[in-house]
Amino acid sequence: MNGADHQLSDLEQHLLNDFQRDMPLSATPFADMARQLGVTEETVIASMQLLQENGYISRIGPVFRPNRIGVSTLAAMSVPEHELEPVAHIISAFPEVNHNYEREHEYNLWFVVTAANEEQLNIVLHDIELQTQYSLMSLPMLEDYFIDLGFELKWAYKHA
Repeated sequence: MNGADHQLSDLEQHLLNDFQRDMPLSATPFADMARQLGVTEETVIASMQLLQENGYISRIGPVFRPNRIGVSTLAAMSVPEHELEPVAHIISAFPEVNHNYEREHEYNLWFVVTAANEEQLNIVLHDIELQTQYSLMSLPMLEDYFIDLGFELKWAYKHA
């Protein structure tokens, strides 16, 4: 994380913690968040951009239940350790990729890809293989389990 030296402000802590779930579903979500936090919409947007630039968050957007809107798959790649970060950046650049993460396994890079339909999904998977120069294994969902990935963040330091 390149923001390791950046000490989070109270506002940033609230943005990271309070809106993991229940982000306002409106045409103006950042303005709604700003009203709740007592700041301007511009302050919220600038803070979110800073959090993203410093690597605290990778994306801001909704997470839909799998295959309710479009289609999705879990994919895995076996990538040499020294190429893991650059390959992960290539994959994260695809707007169809929700998230990716490292695992301790022969297949050490895992990610979720969502697309409008099966044809588009296959095109994206093929493009990822072309751009990374690594084969991937697609693991489409067979059974749906809901896991809430939000959690209460605990801060290790106090502000003066």
